[in-house]
Amino acid sequence: MAFSIGTTATLSSSGQPGVSLISPTASISYLHSSSLHNTTVPWRWSDGYRALPTKLNMNRRSYKGSLKVTCESTLNMAASTEWMQKTFSLPPFKRGCHIITRYIYEAVPEISQFEVGLANLFILHTSASLTINENASSDVPLDMEDALNRIVPEGNHYRHLDEGYDDMPAHVKSSMMGCSLTIPVTAGRFHLGIWQGIWLNEHRDYGGPRRICITLEGKKRADTRKYT
Repeated sequence: MAFSIGTTATLSSSGQPGVSLISPTASISYLHSSSLHNTTVPWRWSDGYRALPTKLNMNRRSYKGSLKVTCESTLNMAASTEWMQKTFSLPPFKRGCHIITRYIYEAVPEISQFEVGLANLFILHTSASLTINENASSDVPLDMEDALNRIVPEGNHYRHLDEGYDDMPAHVKSSMMGCSLTIPVTAGRFHLGIWQGIWLNEHRDYGGPRRICITLEGKKRADTRKYT
């Protein structure tokens, strides 16, 4: 459990920590054999906005009907979280499933600045979608498109036909496959499996350019350099 500057955390008998504002010390109180024990660790300040907080890792187990807490303290520099958001356009793709991982790296080179974090990709359309799937065999995207067409066929059985026979099935496929992805970022790259790639699923015959908004949250490299 990590604490903020100037707080005391007290572990109650229910095992839930309570937090209250006090002096710059972190205190853990716990019961052991009907006696109250206390462990206190001081904070260390670096400036008015950041500090070196103490992280207390607690391993709890039952002991003679009371609660035993083992505390191990380590000092770590508080890492600042940074945010970045960018909207970019992909070139027009024909109808089908397409691996776009490389396009994203080219459009968003800022990813290479992040040591660790999360990336959210959101497609700004209702007739295309995003997913993660096979990045090696070229047959997999073709088979996926065939499967989607069998599941959601075109036809006159839809009410919404004024934009073409491919439009309403495209809306259904978009909702099935999803409009967003959240992917971990490690050492300036998406933390994908070796066989995983990010796909754009173009569900229209002539969808045109597609816009994607990426939001990055995480910790950048301390030396401000980029991963290559």
